[in-house]
Amino acid sequence: MRVLAAFTGSFALGIFLAQYLVPAEWLLPCGAATFVLAVGRLFLRNDWGRRVLLVGVGLSLAFGYDWLYLRQVQRPMEALAGTDREMVMTLCDYAVPTNYGAKATVRLEGLPGKAVYYGTADLLELEPGQTVTDLVHLQSASRIRDDDVTSFTSKGVFLLAYRRGEASYGPGTSGSPRWWPARMGRAMREKISAIFQGDTAGFLTAILTGNKSGLSEEGAAALSEAGLYHILAVSGMHCGFLLALVTFLTGRHRRRLTALCALPLLVFYAALTGGSPSVLRACVMLAFLLAAPLFRRDSDGPTALLAALFLILLANPFAAASISLQLSFAAMAGILFLTPRLYRLLLHGGKGNRFTRFVAAGFSATMGALVFTVPLSGWYFGTLTLISPLSNLLCLWAASGVFLLGLLTVLMGFVCLPLAKLIAAVPALLARYILFAAGLLAKIPYHAAYFANPYLKYWLVFVYLLFLTAWLRRKTPRRKYVLAAVLACLTLALTIKLGEWRYHADLDVKVLDVGQGQCVLLASGGDFTLVDCGSGNSWYGPSETASQHLRAMGCWKLDRLVLTHYDSDHVNGVRSLLARMDVGTLLVPELTEVGPGGEIWELAQSHGVTVKVVENKTDLSTGRALLTLLPPVGEGEDNESGLSVLVSAGEEDILITGDMDAATERRLLEIYDLPDIEVLVAGHHGSKYSTSNDLLDALTPETACISVGSNSYGHPADETMRRLVEHGCAIYRTDMQGSIHLSLNRGD
Repeated sequence: MRVLAAFTGSFALGIFLAQYLVPAEWLLPCGAATFVLAVGRLFLRNDWGRRVLLVGVGLSLAFGYDWLYLRQVQRPMEALAGTDREMVMTLCDYAVPTNYGAKATVRLEGLPGKAVYYGTADLLELEPGQTVTDLVHLQSASRIRDDDVTSFTSKGVFLLAYRRGEASYGPGTSGSPRWWPARMGRAMREKISAIFQGDTAGFLTAILTGNKSGLSEEGAAALSEAGLYHILAVSGMHCGFLLALVTFLTGRHRRRLTALCALPLLVFYAALTGGSPSVLRACVMLAFLLAAPLFRRDSDGPTALLAALFLILLANPFAAASISLQLSFAAMAGILFLTPRLYRLLLHGGKGNRFTRFVAAGFSATMGALVFTVPLSGWYFGTLTLISPLSNLLCLWAASGVFLLGLLTVLMGFVCLPLAKLIAAVPALLARYILFAAGLLAKIPYHAAYFANPYLKYWLVFVYLLFLTAWLRRKTPRRKYVLAAVLACLTLALTIKLGEWRYHADLDVKVLDVGQGQCVLLASGGDFTLVDCGSGNSWYGPSETASQHLRAMGCWKLDRLVLTHYDSDHVNGVRSLLARMDVGTLLVPELTEVGPGGEIWELAQSHGVTVKVVENKTDLSTGRALLTLLPPVGEGEDNESGLSVLVSAGEEDILITGDMDAATERRLLEIYDLPDIEVLVAGHHGSKYSTSNDLLDALTPETACISVGSNSYGHPADETMRRLVEHGCAIYRTDMQGSIHLSLNRGD
């Protein structure tokens, strides 16, 4: 079994190297070089020679396979990017609604890979397997305007197809058994909606089918902050329950029958839940577990894990960039390698009672997974959830009950709906318990640490080196780990405080990187204000970014949230922000009963936030600074009827104008006597219609910050950049420099 592990592991390593480090033109030379080195090791007549041969062959095949996949799959599809053509497309799953219609993953006739088709709402009525014929504009899915994106290619999607004509639909292969899992998944989601309500229904849908869209922002935020979001990812826990159920029905000693029944069921369930990397990994590992006794071999966890990775990467080498794949396999590697050792260490050779074994098992499993996934979570999500061991201990047992009882309830719903609703009370109660516990845990101060604190990454390196040193000193007593844990906790507390103490200026300004949107954080003397919270790029989370920076600064309640206007790229993160943080006051321009203004009003009321409409010039003391809100001075669209924000710390001033145009800027200068300013947050993300010469001549800013991301508007415009340069402004852009931090002092 370890021979297979050596080959599959080296193949996986080669794919990761090819995806992240080795340029495409170097793949074949690298593959040839590693193969020659591997063959040279045939002259070593020992075990090392055989191992080196296996590793070398695995690496060389990986480089060659990645090159072949690029040539045969990606490049033929990428070659079509930027063209318009009529395509016949087969739906791979049910469509989902968008702001402008619906979208669905499709296979393009005559092409090897998949695409995402953006069409009308009529797509929502179609079944998987049906065909769509339409004139479409094709765009690369790996690079969207200025940003490299892997969320599509890691799923085998290489093109985005946008409707340009009138679509026609055909039956295709919709009646084929191939689409039964997708149909069953939809039927289960509909049955869950008929039996359960609210967040309970969303939670059951997520944990049973892998579809998380029904979970509210509040529920998702609580689970994420408490370190429990992983239980919604269909994985080994869910597949293990299915296997246990099959084993119970077939008999523990009838291994062949168990394998014969379980393997098709696991494959069906993997397809039903969307075939995510976590569920595919679990299915392959369980298949090895079932097959090993039949071939008179011992089951080997590392071999099964690497074999699962090999098969997933063989199907799509670009899956190496999948965040869920990396987290899933890293967590399982930690559980296989560290959890047994940590469990024995905690029990110190003794068996302990049932409670201590339960606690030790839960803690060791959580810590084993965390050790391998924390660097990835920090890199991708910027969060280190400190409360994870406690939250998993309190809630994992309930998650098991929700899955088993929820599955039985849903299956009963297909037979007798009234009886299903009767027995649904138990899984619903367990789901509400998990959501309630997550909400409480997420409100505990310092339940997580955030990599917005620049010192946290150094602490993490220190802790890994600390425990590695303790492990290498094998002859020392067990208390070395206790000492290491104490040192880790003390240095973490110091690291968190150092991150808070670095914001000591009279006014700290952070123009946060939220892509094509705006979110500006103002901190002064322990008082915190956020101006706008939105993004036009779906792959950015403005609320997560804002809450992480706020908490890294020591803010656990936002004093005020100011919305300059109601455009989506300025406000679409408000719902999630209110779910993550308490907010004292919401300051907004004129509200309307319908549209975004009315929705914001209702949202604020539901969270107990005081709402104030700014109709006159308003001065607010914020720590050691003065916040001045200027009411709308323009007329017409939202951009011209928004607030302006002036913040002053002594002689230092910063102005935020939202999305107002040049005419409105001139109107602002006519009505208000504005001071010379040091910092300007450029209007409308650097649009050529904003940040006019009149504004720059009157206010003479020294620094300009542009909040901008991937967009089709040409922001920031060359004209705007030229005006700023001509006026001697130092220019900072979030799309180039990331989040911008400026410290202003009174100077008196």
